[in-house]
Amino acid sequence: MLVLLPPSEGKSAPAADAAHPPVDLDALIHPELTDRRVKLIGLLDRLARGPRKKALTALGLSAGQSAEVDKDLDLLAAPAAPAAEVYTGVLYQHLDLASLAPGARARAAERLLVSSALWGVVRLEDRIPAYRLSMNARLPRIGPLATWWRPTLTKVLPPDGLVVDLRSQTYAAAWRPPHGTTVEVRVFAEDARVTPPKRTVVSHMAKATRGDVARILVQARAMPQTPAAVAALIEKAGHRVELVEPPERKGGRPVPWSIDVIGPAGPVGPA
Repeated sequence: MLVLLPPSEGKSAPAADAAHPPVDLDALIHPELTDRRVKLIGLLDRLARGPRKKALTALGLSAGQSAEVDKDLDLLAAPAAPAAEVYTGVLYQHLDLASLAPGARARAAERLLVSSALWGVVRLEDRIPAYRLSMNARLPRIGPLATWWRPTLTKVLPPDGLVVDLRSQTYAAAWRPPHGTTVEVRVFAEDARVTPPKRTVVSHMAKATRGDVARILVQARAMPQTPAAVAALIEKAGHRVELVEPPERKGGRPVPWSIDVIGPAGPVGPA
């Protein structure tokens, strides 16, 4: 089983000290991706040193986010730390890697992989600098990053097996196992005060639930082998879940299963 995480938009810049030397590209998982990583790093550096308006447009940032562009200056010399420490978003707060028991942390190193617009994929222990690049950016001579990454990731990542996908659709477009079984985790809030109960998609706080799911999956000593086994683990941890089987294959490619995690809707109006 492979669990795919998104990166977080929020990142913590490692301190510039002896404990945080620059990234070692050869030490990252799948060094076959090094050429592509270096190309993107060079493009980002040139953008950051050029006209700010052009950089903001390419990175999909607003004028108020101008300082974010500076994170992409000289990335090969910037201090680096484990990805689990650099990514600081809600999902990573709920995964809370540092608080896991040693066995669960070892399983996290084995089972979890972060999808990245800059690195392709990284392990949680891979040392990286803070940076600014999302999969929806449009870099010069690159175009859509998911499309640009897909052929290379398809060559280096396993073509089959069970994948639990906790990414957004933007990142999922970069790679899915062509012959494997993919399980997406969707999060809903259900209002039982109306008949029939009204169910709505949860957006931002879905990241918290997906972080909880990642934590559940690495705490399990036995690796689940099927979508039903994944759903059972999440349910045993106290979540209400529904497993949705995919329809017939489209175009010969597997269609993802879905595990819907359902919670109560929040209060309406003033508390």
